[in-house]
Amino acid sequence: MPKNRVMSTRVLLICAAVGVATGLVSAGAGYLSIPVSAAAPVLYGLVLGSHVLPGIVAQSLLRTPGVALIAHVLAALISSAFAPAWVLRYIGTALLIGVVQEGITALGRYRYWGMGRFLVSAVIVGVLLAVPIGFAADVDKFAPWAFVLYLAMFIVGPVVWTFIGVRVGVALRRAGLVTRA
Repeated sequence: MPKNRVMSTRVLLICAAVGVATGLVSAGAGYLSIPVSAAAPVLYGLVLGSHVLPGIVAQSLLRTPGVALIAHVLAALISSAFAPAWVLRYIGTALLIGVVQEGITALGRYRYWGMGRFLVSAVIVGVLLAVPIGFAADVDKFAPWAFVLYLAMFIVGPVVWTFIGVRVGVALRRAGLVTRA
């Protein structure tokens, strides 16, 4: 991508559409996290993993620098409209995940769009989320099997949601939503 290139209105509108759709998913995941944390806390990583969707869908669809971060911030704002008490969590998570996804893609100079790149960012996001949330959830009190399962779900969750996001992005691309981006 040439330097000083301005992002097109079309790309921004597609990011907005992705942000709205995935923001609704994030809002639902936010409300679902309460009963999951109470009933089966070891599965929380599966729910939290859904927050990778905005950037994954935007990047697999548009293949343009900056779209992951834009889609994440817009999704966080949409989610916050449904759960205003969690606005800082949504925005913080959006920035963290968006920066990781953009960073991994930037390392490849925005030229490599294979599944491996998406999976690397998913695993990194899983680890970055598992550590602080593990301290907050006091996972030291978990049985050893539950501790291992808890950590595994923080990797599996983002990976599963990454596969879903890539499939959505590729399907939208194939459907002709993006002819050039």
